[in-house]
Amino acid sequence: MTLRDGRGSPSSARAALHASAVATLAGWYAPSPGQAALRDRYLAHLAEHPDGLSKPCFPDHLTAGAIVVSSRGDAVLLNHHRKADAWLAFGGHLEEGDASLADGARRELVEESGLTRFELDTEPLSLDEHAVEFCSDRGTVHHLDVRFLAVADPDDSPVTSAESLDVRWWPLDALPQTFDDMYVLIDAAVARVRERTGAGQVGS
Repeated sequence: MTLRDGRGSPSSARAALHASAVATLAGWYAPSPGQAALRDRYLAHLAEHPDGLSKPCFPDHLTAGAIVVSSRGDAVLLNHHRKADAWLAFGGHLEEGDASLADGARRELVEESGLTRFELDTEPLSLDEHAVEFCSDRGTVHHLDVRFLAVADPDDSPVTSAESLDVRWWPLDALPQTFDDMYVLIDAAVARVRERTGAGQVGS
Protein backbone atom coordinates (compact mmCIF):
# COMPACT_ATOMS: atom_id res chain seq x y z
CA MET A 1 0.00 0.00 0.00
CA THR A 2 1.23 3.50 -0.81
CA LEU A 3 1.26 5.62 2.33
CA ARG A 4 -0.51 8.99 2.15
CA ASP A 5 -0.58 11.95 4.47
CA GLY A 6 -3.57 14.22 5.06
CA ARG A 7 -2.92 16.17 1.85
CA GLY A 8 -2.82 13.04 -0.30
CA SER A 9 0.92 13.31 -1.06
CA PRO A 10 3.28 10.34 -0.67
CA SER A 11 4.26 9.91 2.98
CA SER A 12 7.68 10.94 4.18
CA ALA A 13 8.57 7.29 4.87
CA ARG A 14 7.71 6.24 1.35
CA ALA A 15 9.53 9.25 -0.10
CA ALA A 16 12.61 8.37 1.97
CA LEU A 17 12.53 4.78 0.71
CA HIS A 18 12.17 6.04 -2.85
CA ALA A 19 15.16 8.37 -2.41
CA SER A 20 17.20 5.56 -0.84
CA ALA A 21 16.42 3.22 -3.75
CA VAL A 22 17.43 5.84 -6.30
CA ALA A 23 20.70 6.48 -4.47
CA THR A 24 21.46 2.75 -4.20
CA LEU A 25 20.87 2.09 -7.89
CA ALA A 26 22.54 5.26 -9.14
CA GLY A 27 25.66 4.45 -7.15
CA TRP A 28 25.78 0.77 -8.11
CA TYR A 29 28.50 -0.43 -10.47
CA ALA A 30 26.80 -2.69 -13.02
CA PRO A 31 28.98 -5.71 -13.88
CA SER A 32 27.76 -5.98 -17.51
CA PRO A 33 26.06 -3.90 -20.23
CA GLY A 34 22.86 -5.85 -19.68
CA GLN A 35 22.86 -5.05 -15.98
CA ALA A 36 23.63 -1.40 -16.73
CA ALA A 37 20.62 -1.26 -19.06
CA LEU A 38 18.40 -2.71 -16.33
CA ARG A 39 19.75 -0.22 -13.79
CA ASP A 40 18.87 2.63 -16.16
CA ARG A 41 15.43 1.08 -16.72
CA TYR A 42 14.82 0.94 -12.96
CA LEU A 43 15.97 4.52 -12.44
CA ALA A 44 13.76 5.77 -15.28
CA HIS A 45 10.81 3.92 -13.72
CA LEU A 46 11.42 5.52 -10.33
CA ALA A 47 11.81 8.96 -11.89
CA GLU A 48 8.43 8.58 -13.57
CA HIS A 49 6.60 6.89 -10.69
CA PRO A 50 6.82 8.22 -7.12
CA ASP A 51 4.99 5.01 -6.13
CA GLY A 52 7.26 2.81 -8.24
CA LEU A 53 8.26 0.74 -5.21
CA SER A 54 4.68 -0.14 -4.31
CA LYS A 55 2.71 -3.21 -5.32
CA PRO A 56 -0.25 -1.11 -6.59
CA CYS A 57 2.03 0.52 -9.19
CA PHE A 58 0.87 -1.28 -12.34
CA PRO A 59 2.19 -2.92 -14.41
CA ASP A 60 5.74 -2.46 -13.08
CA HIS A 61 7.17 -2.06 -9.59
CA LEU A 62 10.44 -2.73 -7.81
CA THR A 63 10.88 -5.71 -5.52
CA ALA A 64 13.80 -6.85 -3.36
CA GLY A 65 15.21 -10.23 -2.48
CA ALA A 66 18.20 -12.22 -1.32
CA ILE A 67 20.01 -15.35 -2.36
CA VAL A 68 21.56 -17.25 0.52
CA VAL A 69 24.93 -18.95 0.10
CA SER A 70 26.89 -20.94 2.65
CA SER A 71 30.02 -19.33 4.07
CA ARG A 72 32.12 -21.94 2.24
CA GLY A 73 30.41 -21.13 -1.05
CA ASP A 74 29.36 -24.74 -1.61
CA ALA A 75 25.60 -24.64 -1.00
CA VAL A 76 22.60 -22.39 -1.59
CA LEU A 77 19.32 -22.02 0.30
CA LEU A 78 16.20 -21.93 -1.91
CA ASN A 79 12.47 -22.03 -1.34
CA HIS A 80 9.90 -23.97 -3.36
CA HIS A 81 7.54 -21.04 -3.96
CA ARG A 82 3.92 -22.11 -3.58
CA LYS A 83 2.35 -19.88 -6.26
CA ALA A 84 5.19 -20.13 -8.78
CA ASP A 85 5.66 -23.87 -8.11
CA ALA A 86 9.41 -23.47 -8.61
CA TRP A 87 12.61 -23.33 -6.57
CA LEU A 88 13.50 -19.65 -6.18
CA ALA A 89 15.50 -17.20 -4.11
CA PHE A 90 13.74 -15.27 -1.34
CA GLY A 91 12.09 -11.92 -1.95
CA GLY A 92 8.97 -9.90 -2.51
CA HIS A 93 7.34 -6.50 -2.33
CA LEU A 94 8.65 -3.53 -0.40
CA GLU A 95 6.60 -2.56 2.66
CA GLU A 96 6.08 0.63 4.62
CA GLY A 97 8.57 -0.24 7.36
CA ASP A 98 11.46 -0.85 4.95
CA ALA A 99 14.08 1.88 5.07
CA SER A 100 15.97 0.66 1.99
CA LEU A 101 16.01 -2.00 -0.69
CA ALA A 102 18.41 -4.03 1.45
CA ASP A 103 16.09 -3.74 4.45
CA GLY A 104 13.23 -5.08 2.33
CA ALA A 105 15.37 -7.99 1.16
CA ARG A 106 16.41 -8.73 4.76
CA ARG A 107 12.79 -8.71 5.99
CA GLU A 108 11.62 -10.98 3.17
CA LEU A 109 14.45 -13.41 3.87
CA VAL A 110 13.56 -13.64 7.56
CA GLU A 111 9.85 -14.04 6.81
CA GLU A 112 10.33 -16.70 4.14
CA SER A 113 13.22 -18.71 5.60
CA GLY A 114 13.04 -18.31 9.35
CA LEU A 115 16.79 -17.63 9.45
CA THR A 116 17.89 -15.35 12.26
CA ARG A 117 21.67 -15.42 11.78
CA PHE A 118 23.10 -14.29 8.46
CA GLU A 119 25.14 -11.50 6.92
CA LEU A 120 23.46 -9.44 4.22
CA ASP A 121 25.62 -7.50 1.76
CA THR A 122 23.95 -4.12 1.24
CA GLU A 123 25.52 -3.74 -2.21
CA PRO A 124 23.13 -5.18 -4.84
CA LEU A 125 24.24 -8.46 -6.35
CA SER A 126 22.20 -8.26 -9.57
CA LEU A 127 19.02 -6.96 -11.17
CA ASP A 128 16.36 -9.01 -12.89
CA GLU A 129 13.11 -8.07 -14.60
CA HIS A 130 10.52 -10.83 -14.91
CA ALA A 131 6.83 -11.18 -15.64
CA VAL A 132 4.52 -12.42 -12.87
CA GLU A 133 1.02 -13.63 -13.63
CA PHE A 134 -0.29 -14.00 -10.06
CA CYS A 135 0.67 -10.62 -8.59
CA SER A 136 -2.38 -8.59 -9.68
CA ASP A 137 -5.91 -9.25 -10.85
CA ARG A 138 -5.39 -6.49 -13.45
CA GLY A 139 -3.04 -8.61 -15.53
CA THR A 140 0.62 -9.41 -15.98
CA VAL A 141 3.00 -7.51 -13.71
CA HIS A 142 6.71 -6.97 -14.21
CA HIS A 143 8.81 -7.25 -11.07
CA LEU A 144 11.92 -5.08 -11.27
CA ASP A 145 13.86 -7.15 -8.78
CA VAL A 146 16.94 -5.99 -6.89
CA ARG A 147 18.80 -8.97 -5.46
CA PHE A 148 21.27 -9.05 -2.59
CA LEU A 149 23.69 -11.64 -1.27
CA ALA A 150 23.26 -13.20 2.16
CA VAL A 151 25.73 -15.60 3.78
CA ALA A 152 24.54 -18.11 6.38
CA ASP A 153 25.56 -21.34 8.07
CA PRO A 154 23.88 -24.47 6.61
CA ASP A 155 23.75 -25.85 10.16
CA ASP A 156 21.02 -23.27 10.92
CA SER A 157 17.75 -24.98 10.06
CA PRO A 158 15.36 -22.92 7.91
CA VAL A 159 11.60 -22.81 8.48
CA THR A 160 9.04 -23.18 5.70
CA SER A 161 6.57 -20.29 5.60
CA ALA A 162 3.01 -20.28 4.28
CA GLU A 163 4.31 -18.87 0.99
CA SER A 164 6.46 -21.93 0.30
CA LEU A 165 6.10 -25.67 -0.08
CA ASP A 166 9.65 -26.30 1.14
CA VAL A 167 12.85 -24.49 2.13
CA ARG A 168 16.08 -26.40 1.69
CA TRP A 169 19.85 -26.14 1.40
CA TRP A 170 21.12 -27.48 -1.93
CA PRO A 171 24.73 -28.45 -2.72
CA LEU A 172 25.99 -26.74 -5.85
CA ASP A 173 26.51 -30.06 -7.62
CA ALA A 174 22.89 -31.11 -7.05
CA LEU A 175 20.75 -28.02 -7.64
CA PRO A 176 17.02 -28.49 -8.34
CA GLN A 177 15.44 -27.71 -11.69
CA THR A 178 14.57 -24.02 -11.88
CA PHE A 179 14.64 -21.05 -14.25
CA ASP A 180 17.82 -20.33 -16.21
CA ASP A 181 18.22 -16.90 -14.62
CA MET A 182 18.24 -18.54 -11.19
CA TYR A 183 21.35 -20.52 -12.14
CA VAL A 184 22.98 -17.29 -13.32
CA LEU A 185 22.08 -15.62 -10.02
CA ILE A 186 23.45 -18.56 -8.02
CA ASP A 187 26.72 -18.44 -9.98
CA ALA A 188 27.05 -14.70 -9.31
CA ALA A 189 26.32 -15.11 -5.60
CA VAL A 190 28.74 -18.01 -5.15
CA ALA A 191 31.43 -16.19 -7.12
CA ARG A 192 31.16 -13.16 -4.82
CA VAL A 193 31.43 -15.34 -1.71
CA ARG A 194 34.41 -17.27 -3.05
CA GLU A 195 36.12 -14.08 -4.22
CA ARG A 196 35.90 -12.63 -0.74
CA THR A 197 37.02 -15.82 1.00
CA GLY A 198 39.69 -16.72 -1.55
CA ALA A 199 38.04 -20.11 -2.12
CA GLY A 200 38.45 -20.09 -5.91
CA GLN A 201 36.08 -19.95 -8.84
CA VAL A 202 32.55 -21.32 -9.20
CA GLY A 203 32.69 -24.97 -10.10
CA SER A 204 36.23 -25.43 -8.74
